[in-house]
Amino acid sequence: MPIHEHEPTARGRAFLWGGIVLGALFLAALLTHGFGLFGGAGKPAETAGSTVRQGDKILVPEASALRNRLRVVPASATIVRAQFVLPGVVESDPARTVAVLTPLGGRLVSLKVALGDRVARGQLLAVIDSPDLAQAYADDDKGADSARLTKKNLERQEAQNKLGVASDRDLDQARSDYAQAAAEYTRAQARLKILGVPLDNPPTSRLLSVTAPVSGSITTLAVAPGNLINDPTQTMMTIADLSTVWVTAMVPEKDIAAISKNQEAQVRLLAYPDRVLHGQVLFASDVVEADSHRNKIRIAFANSDYALKPNMFATVTIAGLAQTQVVLPSSALLMNNDRTSVFVATAPWTFERRTVDTSIEEGSSVAIRSGVAAGEQVVVEGGILLND
Repeated sequence: MPIHEHEPTARGRAFLWGGIVLGALFLAALLTHGFGLFGGAGKPAETAGSTVRQGDKILVPEASALRNRLRVVPASATIVRAQFVLPGVVESDPARTVAVLTPLGGRLVSLKVALGDRVARGQLLAVIDSPDLAQAYADDDKGADSARLTKKNLERQEAQNKLGVASDRDLDQARSDYAQAAAEYTRAQARLKILGVPLDNPPTSRLLSVTAPVSGSITTLAVAPGNLINDPTQTMMTIADLSTVWVTAMVPEKDIAAISKNQEAQVRLLAYPDRVLHGQVLFASDVVEADSHRNKIRIAFANSDYALKPNMFATVTIAGLAQTQVVLPSSALLMNNDRTSVFVATAPWTFERRTVDTSIEEGSSVAIRSGVAAGEQVVVEGGILLND
């Protein structure tokens, strides 16, 4: 078939598509780089945010529009007081908490109190049938009988000695016998007194009565009627006087130096969110807790209404000591990896980055421990534009 003039050949079609592609590439280059490709333009115009780095310094050129976006103010120093918010818990005072022990072993006949009861000092708590107490009573009986008998014999010997019937040797022996018997009786009486037996009005039942050594609440109970108590060191129950309690707070190791005895403290309890307790730090422990590396502080509170219960959670707020520190707007702070930094003007429109240690943040202001001195010029707006 003959080839007509209006039908392009295969080679012609290839040249046509090549021209189209070259034209598209040229147009893209023109849009990207501007008309400077023709040689009529100089270097690109300086952008508004351009800077010049000179070692550790960042210089903002005079022609840069960035100067209009930076605000630099002198750092001011003021008196600040840190607020430490610490987790706490209500505890009973160890000096007002007593473990109730039985002086002798035996079988628990009856239990007179229950867990949670409030008891008064001297109140009967439990009754124990104790063989050791029976032996103590027997020793007391024998001591009393021996003392009575030897006293009569002494009186008889004294009367006979006056009449010349009894010798001085017999009188001396009678005196010695009475002295020994009296001493043994005194020992037996002391033993009963230690065991809680009232000597002036001894009970008719020779059972061991366990009474409350202090007034307070029964916070733990470890025995029940019928139990055989073989170990006198076994704690039967615990009595805690909760009329005064402690709130114990845990201070992080980094803040230990800022909190000391007699500092004012505010305490809020989860159970009473609208109630604020005001107190003072009673003491700070001399030993840091090994597991948490925190230091215990304690605040004492009167608890006549028993509203504060041991193991309640609390939040303790303590105002630290007043210090003079630099205070900057929070807008001046920039995060750089794991550090906080600001830009400080070391010369007109010349800045350097400073790492700072912050201490207190309140509202839109932040106190600075170190890194910036009072009077230094600090970028408080636009610093992000200088950020690398």
